[in-house]
This record gives sequence, structure tokens and C-alpha cells, in this order.
Amino acid sequence: MKALYCQQNSSGEEMTFIFQERENLPPTGDNDVKVQVRACALSWIDTKLLSEVKLEKELLPVGREISGVVLEVGRKVSFFQPDDEVAGILPLDSEESGLCEVVLVHEHYLVHKPEKVCWVEAAGTVRDGVRAYTALHYLSQVSPGKTVLVMDGASPFGTIAIQLAQHRGAKVISTAYSLEDKQYLERLRPAVGMRQPLVTRVIDVSNGKIDVAESCLEETGGLGVDIVVDAGVKLYSAEDESTSKSQLLPHKHDIITLLGVGGNWITTERNLQLDPPDSHSLFLKGATVSFLNEEIWNLSNIEQGKYLCILEDIMEKLSSSVFRPQLDEPIPLYEAKVSMEIVQKNQARKRQVIQF
Repeated sequence: MKALYCQQNSSGEEMTFIFQERENLPPTGDNDVKVQVRACALSWIDTKLLSEVKLEKELLPVGREISGVVLEVGRKVSFFQPDDEVAGILPLDSEESGLCEVVLVHEHYLVHKPEKVCWVEAAGTVRDGVRAYTALHYLSQVSPGKTVLVMDGASPFGTIAIQLAQHRGAKVISTAYSLEDKQYLERLRPAVGMRQPLVTRVIDVSNGKIDVAESCLEETGGLGVDIVVDAGVKLYSAEDESTSKSQLLPHKHDIITLLGVGGNWITTERNLQLDPPDSHSLFLKGATVSFLNEEIWNLSNIEQGKYLCILEDIMEKLSSSVFRPQLDEPIPLYEAKVSMEIVQKNQARKRQVIQF
């Protein structure tokens, strides 16, 4: 069996992705489940995080979000039996590549996949679903009547976050980075119930002329938004920002300005720096800043039960069409290397899923 791995010879060098022939799988452990993989989603590999938690190695397995069929179970496995359809995320320290025909997974990283959910949707939604639940249920408490701003709502994660927030009764505002993204967000409708747009207001920031803070305050009658889920922020002045995408990001001061009293700012910016005036503004509003890192569920087993509940809820929402992911066309295994290079360069606008 072949499996896909990535190789980084020295820091700063571009990664190379290689298929390696695997030896036969080790015997199935007491709590292991042997899964025949039917689909595997591709996600950006965070080498910095792996290095910080001492999990960096010469060959890193590629592909962690999988769906498939159970072939064999260990003698202590209680949740699954052969022929069950399952989905889940391989842990951060897994030696297994999800881009392999058969993998061994501990039963606590898998949940049952509903029959009506296809393999590609299950694998392609599970990570973005975990991120959305982490942001909107654990780092903040989305509920009816709240206003949620989702930055870059047309991204795979943004789409799921919008659908979850709207399903919970929140009013959703979103930003779009292009005319195509704006049109996509304006077309979003619930699959069931009233056919109102999922996004109350789409703020097109592609030309750099629209003030996000001003637009949000206008939409909320000057009260500000309750929850902000960003897609990165500008930390410095415009001339210090190098990439074209960073020019479209809001400044951290804009986000603090548009936050309402008691608001929650969920940030993906790991190097966020707040100056004393920023902290004072947050203090006056009684607002909070939280860092979104969905890997916490796999880095610690202390809340394994909650994590499994999240995975089960994601599958249930896929089954009931509450979640309709932003997926590209399924990709054959022989194109996995090229697709993974695109993903690692952050050039894919839709979730890439390999179908076996």
C-alpha cells in the first residue's frame, strides 16, 4: 500500500510531498479500529505547531480527516463493528497517513457516519465543523438574537461557521474578498424552513474602500456585534504589510471598535499583540479575546467526550442539510501530491477532498 507523506529537509525550505510504499499494518490493538478509507480531506500542515509540541519528524503523514468503512476492530472496542461507516480526524501525533487505503485509528477519534451522508462530504466537513463548534460554542456562546461577524465567509470554514450561527438563531454579517465571494454569500439559503438569506449583510472589502467597523456599527444601530470570528488581522500599518491578501484584512483596532459590550473576539492570529490602549478599550466594553486552535481537542484527552459529541453533531447536521460544505470536485488519489501543494500554499478556495 502507498501512503502520502511530506518532507521538509530544513527550516524555510519548501515542502515536498512523496508517496511511500508502506509495510503491512501492525496487528490491530485492543482499542484500535482498522478502517478502509473512502475519502480524505486535505488541510494545511502546521509545521510550526508540530515543532512546538515536539511532534516534528522527517516524514510527516498527510491527510487526517477521513471517512471509510470498518474492516476490523480490537477486542476492547465497544462503539464499532465491522462494516460500520465512520468518519473522524486522525490525532496530531498519528503515524498514519489518511491518504492510504487502510489505516488504524483509536476508536475515540471516530464516530458513525449517517448512511445518507456521502464519503466526500463527511471527510470534507469534519475539520471545519470542529473549528466552527470550538469558536461558536466553546470560546463564545452563540444564541438567538446575537449578532455574529464571520470574516471571509466564503471560505470552507467561514461557510460552516455561518450555517451554524444562523441555525442557532444568530444574525450573521460576513466579509467577502471578491465579487465571486460576495455573490456566493448572497445566494446562501437554508436547505429547510424559511428561504431567507443566511447572511444579513455582506461587506465587500475587495476594493479596500469599505470600512468594516463602520458597516457593522451601521447594521447594528451603533451597538456593535456580539461575536467576531476573524480570518487574520492586520497588526501594523498598511505600508508594513507585504502580501496582497493582508491588505484586505481588518486592522485589530477596527475589530475592537466594532465589538459590542460583552462581545467575544475569536481570533486565528496566533501572534496577536494588543497595546495598552487596545486592552483598555476591551476592558471598558467587558469584551474578551480568545484564540481559535481546534487542535486542543487532540492535544489533550481531558474533554474527549465533548469532542466526540461535536463530531456526532457535525454528522447529524450534514445528514439534515444544515451543513452544506464548500467543497471542490472529488480528486483521484494520483493527483493528491499536486492538490496538497496547492493547499499548503493556501491557494485553494474550496476544500480539497481525495476520493478512493
